[in-house]
Amino acid sequence: MSTTDDTIRQQVQERYAAAARLALADQDASCCAPTTSCCGDSAPAGSVDPITSGHYSEDDTPFDGALAASLGCGNPTALAELLPGEDVLDLGSGGGLDVLLSARRVGPDGTAYGLDMTPEMLELAERHRAEAGVENAKFLHGSIEDVPMPDASVDVVISNCVINLSHDKDAVLREAFRVLRPGGRFAVSDVVLLKPIPDALRGVVALWTGCISGSLLDSEYVAKLGAAGFEDASVEVTRDYARADLEALAEQLDASQLPAGMTLADVVEALDGAFASAFVRARKAQV
Repeated sequence: MSTTDDTIRQQVQERYAAAARLALADQDASCCAPTTSCCGDSAPAGSVDPITSGHYSEDDTPFDGALAASLGCGNPTALAELLPGEDVLDLGSGGGLDVLLSARRVGPDGTAYGLDMTPEMLELAERHRAEAGVENAKFLHGSIEDVPMPDASVDVVISNCVINLSHDKDAVLREAFRVLRPGGRFAVSDVVLLKPIPDALRGVVALWTGCISGSLLDSEYVAKLGAAGFEDASVEVTRDYARADLEALAEQLDASQLPAGMTLADVVEALDGAFASAFVRARKAQV
């Protein structure tokens, strides 16, 4: 792994850990979890992050603590069409919301697994599982590039705005393919690029950990899924972002970390129409 990869991985883990610590502290104080932005940043007080907000119906999401701690960019459990008795793996499970929802959908004959590299997030997720009384959910420590599960062990792989953070997306997709049973499904919510962004922005760590700079072009995502062995790969945009959304995101950036000569207004201009939240589907052939 290169120094840049090391830096990105460390920054991602630190931001996830910080978000989990805030949520744990607030829950210990009997308060609501803080408003957080994509991938673990703390948003300004009173703000609503345009990437992470509004993906779940409160009527369909009884796990209040896990919902408050959600950092995703979609709702893969709703789009994956999970069936009773299936086994599901959530890559980068964070506070555990999608695992708990999956466990409820697959019922007692199925199991929902959550994989996360951050101990603090695993502690938060386990607290949410215990509070919800969900018995068919299990949380694992490890990386999404090297999943600690045997071959052909799950029916569905889900993820929520995490694969874009990986330094080695090819490895993630190969691992997803490996752990799926024949006929299994890849059903992921993620941020994708709809057009290239300036190379200078690819090196801005804050934009990478903010779920943008590390994102794949939609066509590249499909190609990489095919290279990993998947069939019928597709990308469906689920949320576009208006210029006002980009301006709100830019306010969270440190202008001193931008490339020389680039302003926050330049960042907004470069990202306008460049990315979206999407649902990414594929399947493993039935042998």
